[in-house]
Amino acid sequence: MPSLWNAGRIERPASEAEVLAAESVDVAVVGAGLTGLVTAVLLARSGKNVVVLEARRVGDGTTGNTTGKVSLLQGTKLSRIRAKHSAQTVRDYVTGNREGLSWLLHYCESHGLSTQTEDAYTYAQSAKGLDDADAEFRAAREAGLPVSWTTDADVPFPFHGGTRLPDQAQLDPLPVLDSLITELEKHGGRLLQGARVESVSGFGPVRLKVNVRSHSDRHVTVRAEHCVLATGIPILDRGGFFARVVPERSYCLAFEVPGEITRPMFLSADAPTRSVRYARSADGTEHLIVGGAGHTVGRGGDERTGLDELAQWTQRYFPGATQTHLWSAQDYSPADELPYVGPILPGADGILVATGFDKWGMTNAVAAALALSGRVLGGNMPWVGVFASWSPHELAGIGAALKANLEVGFHLARGWATPRLGRDRPADGEAEVSGPPWRLHADSSVGGVQHSVSAVCPHLGGVLNWNEVDLAWECPLHGSRFGPDGRLLEGPATSDLAPR
Repeated sequence: MPSLWNAGRIERPASEAEVLAAESVDVAVVGAGLTGLVTAVLLARSGKNVVVLEARRVGDGTTGNTTGKVSLLQGTKLSRIRAKHSAQTVRDYVTGNREGLSWLLHYCESHGLSTQTEDAYTYAQSAKGLDDADAEFRAAREAGLPVSWTTDADVPFPFHGGTRLPDQAQLDPLPVLDSLITELEKHGGRLLQGARVESVSGFGPVRLKVNVRSHSDRHVTVRAEHCVLATGIPILDRGGFFARVVPERSYCLAFEVPGEITRPMFLSADAPTRSVRYARSADGTEHLIVGGAGHTVGRGGDERTGLDELAQWTQRYFPGATQTHLWSAQDYSPADELPYVGPILPGADGILVATGFDKWGMTNAVAAALALSGRVLGGNMPWVGVFASWSPHELAGIGAALKANLEVGFHLARGWATPRLGRDRPADGEAEVSGPPWRLHADSSVGGVQHSVSAVCPHLGGVLNWNEVDLAWECPLHGSRFGPDGRLLEGPATSDLAPR
């Protein structure tokens, strides 16, 4: 299901020779989303020999499936940080995001990339959401943002009041990624698509075992002084980041709407989540983008119902809306509400990570790239402490982390305890897990093609569940995802499902 942004893009996997040509570099960046490519460009500008290794196609990950909002007003994010941390911590978080926003918009302006300046709102859909919307207003004002409270936003959907922050931005993320790739190559860096990193050993220099998809049985070792894991969630278990974030899946629908389209950006403070913005395609056509229907990965249960409600909501308040695109994205919510950016283990600067952006990657990704490149090059910024991958501020998230990991244990046990007796051939678009515990099958039918693969995630042994919207297998433990044929789509797993 390609997003409005990446529909029609062509994939070109790297050859074995191209990977071999990059077997010794200063920095290996794993992941070609916004975090990875900005980090790579900043390092290449400074003279570093950089290679970016992307397992799939540029745009297939979170950046290519984002809503493209570039805002310092981030739903209820600031009030949630303030509930666990000091006012200064919130101000530092805002400062880091402001630097990320400023860098990104300046980059777009200087490279002729289109952006739209719009106001951003965190709003209450009903009276029940007013307290949360007001808490965000107070946290944003305490952090120094020029917010105002409004009771009328002149929109067709329910609006009971909300926080407004003027002059934020929105964009199409794919031209940004393409421009970054061009600049990376201009400075001597390389991007290799279809090059999956399966393991990283050592701490500096490090050795990366790379599976070359154009030769699926061949592996190449890349050596680097530094490795940056910009993969959404780190693909290494060192540091236990898989237990410190919660993987969340959310959905977006694009519509053509007759008449006027809402111009500002909106995100509800109360459930069910409603995210709204407009987008202008290359041919000038304007679309309304509506997001929501989120769930923890592998635990949606009935994804179609939530998506249908989202479509019905749009058609109710934007009569005549015609759906043109459907897509989804994966994000990671940190236990203490703050991103994790820095060494994978304390003092181990050979391997750096960035995760926990909590659906606000357009600003956090660039802030993370500034912090990561500064760490490699020896620079420092006063706000980076709130982004630290290891910090005493994590104590504020212990309760949330314990709760999340208890839920992981519950889903691990439930997956193995649920009886799986039959093995009927599923109807098209459907799937089932069956077989004895020692050989569980994940059987599906997609587009008339039958698939049978292992039903057990190769990461930590979770029994997979079927996402009926994405037509993918999802692990309810830590969010690894696989196509019907078993091909790995998202980590922290690093290998495909075995065929059955």
